[in-house]
Amino acid sequence: MDLDELEILLVEDNPTDAELTMRALKRNNLANKLVWVKDGEEALDFIHAKGQFAERNPEELPRLILLDLRMPKVDGFEVLKNIKSNENTCRIPVVILTSSKEDQDVVESYKLGVNSYVGKPVEFDNFINAVSTLGLYWMLINKPP
Repeated sequence: MDLDELEILLVEDNPTDAELTMRALKRNNLANKLVWVKDGEEALDFIHAKGQFAERNPEELPRLILLDLRMPKVDGFEVLKNIKSNENTCRIPVVILTSSKEDQDVVESYKLGVNSYVGKPVEFDNFINAVSTLGLYWMLINKPP
């Protein structure tokens, strides 16, 4: 894949959830330009073109970040805080896609500047529909800055 055309960065440590998310996006032809990273540290390395992603042009940012909260190494809150406090990345839409239903997680996410908070539905069809809908909205309907 040509990273110049990157549209979605998926930050998800659970391979099953990542596969379901990618399947839902593929259904709507939204997964062709997707990169999946497995933890918050990889996400930050990707976004800032460091570590294994040092060759990537840091000016070519994703159009959307789908971010899980509970991950090893660096959690989603730290990733969100880093993205939204950086002048170069603060305008990237970030959607929290998590199994957490904790009110405090929702409140904290919005305090840190998340654009949307979506709880992962447990039921397969509901999960696919939720991800498809959010992908269509953020990639086709929403007008980015």
